[in-house]
Amino acid sequence: MRSVIFAAAFSTLAVPAFAAGFTVTSSSFANGGTIPMAQVFNEDGCTGQSQSPALSWSGEPAGTQSFAVTIYDPDAPTGSGWWHWTVFNIPASVHSLPENAGAGGSPLLPKGAGEGRTDFGFSHYGGPCPPVGDPPHHYHITVFAVKVAKLPLDQHASGALVGFVLHFNTLATAEMVGTYGRSK
Repeated sequence: MRSVIFAAAFSTLAVPAFAAGFTVTSSSFANGGTIPMAQVFNEDGCTGQSQSPALSWSGEPAGTQSFAVTIYDPDAPTGSGWWHWTVFNIPASVHSLPENAGAGGSPLLPKGAGEGRTDFGFSHYGGPCPPVGDPPHHYHITVFAVKVAKLPLDQHASGALVGFVLHFNTLATAEMVGTYGRSK
């Protein structure tokens, strides 16, 4: 499978860009706002509901054949950030995900979509749960307009691998950021 992934990744060396008019929004929280408890992790001392946020996007560029969504925390004290969710192979006709679409085994994900492995070690959404006392972390929600209908990824693909393959297959991205912190 690795050779298929690398061949697909290097088929065209194009760097994705933010496209004017390509936007993502959430009815769960506002861009730049605090992520509510419904989206916060429910383990490791965090007491949220770990429901993935509702997302909607529009304005993708011509040639988009599928979408992918990632949620990434660059502030995690790991040296490489933390992947909270990766979803890929979302059909081009789909422009939203309902709240809790990222629950393990959820029927709310579009047919054909797949989820990669998060840094929690499972292949579904895992909410924010930064260390107590850290300044609020920034959770980047990125929607990718993908130039191929299907990426050669599965539930074992790490966030880094999903990001790598997306880097070479993305026409444009739209992003929003939510914040969350736990005081002492």
